[in-house]
Amino acid sequence: MAATTHRGPRATQLRIVSTAFRLFCDMAIPTRAVGSSSLLDLKPQDVGQRLTDWVTAQGLPPYRTRQLLPRLWQRPIGAWTDATELPLTLRSALQETLPLPRLELVTEQHSSDGTRKFLWRLDDGAAIESVLIPSQSRRTLCLSSQAGCALGCVFCATGRMGFGRNLTPFEIAGQAREIILRHPDLTPTNVVYMGMGEPLLNWKGVDPSLTILNHPEGLGIGARHITVSTVGIVPGMQELAKRTEQFRLAISLHAATPERRLALMPIEKKYDLAHVLQAAKAFRKRITFEYVLISEKNDSDRDADQLVRLARQMGALVNLLPLHPGGAPGLIPTPPDRIRAFAARLKNQGVEAVVRRSRGLDISAACGQLKVEIERKVETHKP
Repeated sequence: MAATTHRGPRATQLRIVSTAFRLFCDMAIPTRAVGSSSLLDLKPQDVGQRLTDWVTAQGLPPYRTRQLLPRLWQRPIGAWTDATELPLTLRSALQETLPLPRLELVTEQHSSDGTRKFLWRLDDGAAIESVLIPSQSRRTLCLSSQAGCALGCVFCATGRMGFGRNLTPFEIAGQAREIILRHPDLTPTNVVYMGMGEPLLNWKGVDPSLTILNHPEGLGIGARHITVSTVGIVPGMQELAKRTEQFRLAISLHAATPERRLALMPIEKKYDLAHVLQAAKAFRKRITFEYVLISEKNDSDRDADQLVRLARQMGALVNLLPLHPGGAPGLIPTPPDRIRAFAARLKNQGVEAVVRRSRGLDISAACGQLKVEIERKVETHKP
């Protein structure tokens, strides 16, 4: 459907919902060849077999597989030439036949609060972001799962840039790998799929990436330290619930009634709140509601009381997030005193609520903001 066929907010919402549904229907068909040439796209149990087959075909002793496998994720290297414990001839053969892909670092921003933001360039020119957030002994990495996003949530910079493509398993889990290669002391302890894109519209890439992050022969991050955030893609939630590991689920709620939610998130038209919450009941671990507070949009006492009803119904923890001022032009963050009053209203009614402070305010930390700013600078300096 051409963008000029229909006009107005409702037409835009319907177009976004249609695109999101089509993406889910097509998610069994990768947008790029997945796993055909890169070891890093494969789950550890599969890559072990592929390495075994390669070692056997080369006439090498079986122990070589045990030497090679840890160099992918447990003790990662940038290229096989860096594995100096291996003979030079073996390194050269690996580099030629089984090269290891990399994400190109475009820029890395450092905030005074310790937050770091990374902009990566993919091999086809697409750009994605990651954010590393330190908190005492915990280092939480916010991963992207798509280049851009089709969902058009009004408070999100990524949603305004539109959808590019799904990421491969390596391009998702590789964001953690690249940080480890560059900053071994910043190895992530926790991972959240809350960066660019909707993870459950890219199940083909996200499913293996979860295994890579969690598996002992991958990065070995505990399942309870890995959270998948979704706006409520019900078929994807059902797929995630089938996994036996206890991965965490976070629902991007942002409003507690269908009407309020639709004004902020067009996906409500396709997967309404009632169906999203019903699908969430399949998860054994406690779920989280993510709730970005936007002045005069979702921060009234009535909004709080409606949120209490849903949180009680689901036994959910509520994460209250101040709107990042750089991520949504035209929207105003809820003032701090109003945030405190909103949180207190939830807690006084028995709901566990945590106010997350904005991180990286002195850098482009809002989702998608850094990519937009870099591209704007490039356009400005073009002859």
